[in-house]
Amino acid sequence: MPELRKDPIIGRWVIIATERGKRPHDFVVEEEVVKGGFCPFCPGNEHTTPPEIFAFRDPGTQPNTPGWQLRVVNNKFPALILQGEPDRQGEGMFDKMNGIGTHEVIIESPDHRLNLATLPVDHFILVLKAYRERIRSLAQDPRMRYVLVFKNQGRAAGASLEHSHSQLISLPIVPELVMEELNGSKFYYNWKERCVFCDMIRQELQQGSRLVEENEEFVALCPFAPRSPFEVWILPKTHHSSYVELQEDSLAQLAAIFSTTLKRLHLALRNAPYNFILHTAPVREPAIPYYHWHFEIMPKLTLMAGFEWGSGFFINPTPPEDAATYLREVHW
Repeated sequence: MPELRKDPIIGRWVIIATERGKRPHDFVVEEEVVKGGFCPFCPGNEHTTPPEIFAFRDPGTQPNTPGWQLRVVNNKFPALILQGEPDRQGEGMFDKMNGIGTHEVIIESPDHRLNLATLPVDHFILVLKAYRERIRSLAQDPRMRYVLVFKNQGRAAGASLEHSHSQLISLPIVPELVMEELNGSKFYYNWKERCVFCDMIRQELQQGSRLVEENEEFVALCPFAPRSPFEVWILPKTHHSSYVELQEDSLAQLAAIFSTTLKRLHLALRNAPYNFILHTAPVREPAIPYYHWHFEIMPKLTLMAGFEWGSGFFINPTPPEDAATYLREVHW
């Protein structure tokens, strides 16, 4: 029988359509066609992107030349621009403000053939470190209140270029979905005097049915009320509200579990497109007792249609317990 499940953090309901239950091979994933041709992100083409604002480079190499391991540049077609002030205004009952912020691209590797599922773990560490360093840097701007890191992998997930990259947008406001998580977790904390994410991790480790994998410091799990089939969250076992608190000796542990989780999804779902986002504390609130930073990975396997748009519900044909089982059984 189908189930209605309620997300314990923001109270969102999803439908687990068990009678439509789908296994990994039941999803039709459009095969990505490698276009080839010119790529602005490949070594030797650095002059075709905006100047780099952060990079990990080989010793002795110069900015905006080959010899880099990872580059961060401004998006050539940014959603927001850095110049100006928010200038919040009312227009009758409506509110508006200037579209200030930053929009950066993290070019994860010089190798056009690799993506995060196939990148060596040692290099994955650099990607995670770049996220942390850019958030730290952008948090110094007093106009900014939030920094969102996200990745679109595959055309169906919104990627416009084949070369693997992530994006980062800093904002003068806290996004609505993050506010929902903050408010929901604060309500839970005021009620129980515990972090809802910490309770979730504790219960998932005890039950094990939705656990994908764990290591000493991190856990990967399918959430109880997932919006998409094979949705996976990665969370630190120890309570930390801000990603910038991530220590050097924890980067390898995070890279290891993140890498293997993406490999499991990559192999189980035949290289399905996906999005992931980093949810972390607002930059002006670095230590919150009720919030817990985490990555959310959402494969692009279903479409939102009229019911979803009209109701706010998500319909998921794969129970998270089944998804976790399939992912745990992936071997390579």
